[in-house]
Amino acid sequence: MNTSTLLLGVLFSSIGFGYFLYGKKQKRTVPFACGLILIIFPYFIDQMALLLIIGSVISIVPYFVRW
Repeated sequence: MNTSTLLLGVLFSSIGFGYFLYGKKQKRTVPFACGLILIIFPYFIDQMALLLIIGSVISIVPYFVRW
């Protein structure tokens, strides 16, 4: 693990924490689930490019899926 993957993990976990809190307060499933996924997935992915792609896709899902 290098510095860039560590910082990307912190960034996506922070975004995930925000989605998690929003989904919990508003009782919305999609932001809540995306938040949990964004908090957990950086622990399992070591490649920086894959981390960036997956994190970016999951981060924009709540904007397009209103559920």
